[in-house]
Amino acid sequence: MNIFGKILMGVLIVGGLTACDNFLNKEPMSQISPEGYFSDESQLQASLLREYANILPGHGTYSYGLLGNDSGTDNQVTRTIQNRYMDNLWKVPSTDSNWSFQNLYYVNYFLEQVLPKYAEGKISGTDARIKHCIGEAYFLRAYYYYTKLITFGDYPIIKEPLPDDMEVLTEASRRAPQNEVARFILEDLDEAIKLMGGVNFETTRINKDAALLLKSRVALFEGTWLKYFAGTAFVPGGSEWPGGSYTYSTGSVENEAKWFLQQAMDAAKQVGDAYVSKLTANTGVMQQAESDAANPYFNMFASESLSNVPEVLMWRQYHSSYSTHAVPQAAGRGNYMVGLTRAYVQNFLMLDGTPVYTHGSYADGDGYYKGDKTLADVRTNRDTRLSIFLKSPGDKNVIYNIGNPKGTEVKVVEDAPHITEADSERGYSTGYSLHKGGALDVLHYANNGGYTGAVIFRAAEALLNYMEASYELNGSVDATAANYWKALRTRAKVDPDYQKTIDATDMAKEAEFDWGAYSAGKVLTDKTLYNIRRERRCELLSEGFRYNDLRRWRAMDQLAQGGAQYGYQVEGFHLWNTPMEGWFSDLKADRTSNKSNVSEKALSEYLRPFQTYEAKNGFNGIHWHMAHYLNPIPISQMLLTSPDGETASASVIWQNPYWPTDADQSATK
Repeated sequence: MNIFGKILMGVLIVGGLTACDNFLNKEPMSQISPEGYFSDESQLQASLLREYANILPGHGTYSYGLLGNDSGTDNQVTRTIQNRYMDNLWKVPSTDSNWSFQNLYYVNYFLEQVLPKYAEGKISGTDARIKHCIGEAYFLRAYYYYTKLITFGDYPIIKEPLPDDMEVLTEASRRAPQNEVARFILEDLDEAIKLMGGVNFETTRINKDAALLLKSRVALFEGTWLKYFAGTAFVPGGSEWPGGSYTYSTGSVENEAKWFLQQAMDAAKQVGDAYVSKLTANTGVMQQAESDAANPYFNMFASESLSNVPEVLMWRQYHSSYSTHAVPQAAGRGNYMVGLTRAYVQNFLMLDGTPVYTHGSYADGDGYYKGDKTLADVRTNRDTRLSIFLKSPGDKNVIYNIGNPKGTEVKVVEDAPHITEADSERGYSTGYSLHKGGALDVLHYANNGGYTGAVIFRAAEALLNYMEASYELNGSVDATAANYWKALRTRAKVDPDYQKTIDATDMAKEAEFDWGAYSAGKVLTDKTLYNIRRERRCELLSEGFRYNDLRRWRAMDQLAQGGAQYGYQVEGFHLWNTPMEGWFSDLKADRTSNKSNVSEKALSEYLRPFQTYEAKNGFNGIHWHMAHYLNPIPISQMLLTSPDGETASASVIWQNPYWPTDADQSATK
């Protein structure tokens, strides 16, 4: 133990805190760290495999999103409101595994060992492949830091394993300003891009295009964060920023934001130009019989292998015998009780490119828009990204190998959504559920036995990143962005004339439901920017982007006390006074009883999953706190680097804005 060992002992003695695996002092596993290792190309590859699984996302617990960041937003919810939307429930933790440095240590150790050996010509193998492995290590470190950036903001930048010296270790724990962390990530990605251009591997391996896409993602996040949080405690040098005074190398926070947006544009364009003509085809319908034509767009999220899907830049492979997941069985039922919201469903355009409210009322429509009184109606004549993935009774969830005994957890034909079912694996939270991620073959429906591939990076994101970054920077839709936008809409079977949509957009109506219609508590006045955000929201349906997008846009201010949407109520499908009410014989709507299983008709005709009874968290709606834009720093980490081991506020690690320096305390603002 050569890093933070003494600090760990101090915690055990002074604080009596639970020791978590979150220090920089873990020696590499014995099988990958003997003298003389890292001397062969195959050894480099083998040593990186472990970190693929530890750092990169995949199919975890279901919410289809790879990082789980769509659940608990205005896109998707369970029946239980998350603590971040309540008063006094999100507390400062004593420990938090999200602060862990373990995976960073392994990557830093790899680079420390490999770089000098490569420079001295002591690694055998093909030069291009050796360089690719080194590029993968830089990418993995960048991705690790990206997850810390979006979680904590400011974060320590550690580039190498450190000596067992208390003073050195304490100083290394000091948090770097968020924009410098983002610049460090881009530097690592630039190294990865430079090193990985000489060889083509299967797209289950990290590659140059994935690095370019990640670069655009990170730069877009930081550029928009700096723009919308400028002058606040959440930006280096802003009012009440806990890091003190700060001077930007570019001269100002505005210039820094522009620099990142330009980086996002440049990286995204390289990917976008290469793949805009290679987007996966979409038939516009979900396959319902073996004899029907397959829909490649649907299957991009439901196939065992994605190696022959050009749009997928990188994917994670599973195997029926030793690496499986539960995504298909979740998609075959109620998405493990993660349902789409009414706000999300209404946000999808009609096929003619107009918002639904231009075609009569949300409930009844005008004939072209059919209204929302049945699940079949709500998806008729709609953007196919909604219509092929939104479930309706009678849809076939599977069509291949029906009757195979491996399919122990499969509902062959969709029935009425089980909104009164208490079981978390079989219940439906909002009445709106998705086929997305659901394989059409029964063989993937063994209990936790799915082995479809997980999309980690796909090129469509690059198109969206460019559209947004270029507009945020220049205030116009340039020729490249226009080409990308039309390509996405054409694939979705939506009229590609985005100006038609912009002209028909009513921001007052959009702001009723879409949190992305706001930034810094104000409704957007720019309808073009809003529709770029809408396009992103619809294309990345349930792929884990929404929460981070809302945060970087500073889109939750209006949900805080005094804001325009304080007490916002999340709603699901149109339950009461519709034919769908007749689907259920066991509805219990009584706000005074915890036996109630649906919200009362008097509150809304739409199902409100948080408002079933008065004692339930969230009954009075969503209450946001500014502190919640970032996670609190765990107190154990502050005590580790405090001079006396007891005073967290004296630590070199400052707490995030408006979070206390005492454990188990809630935000102050």
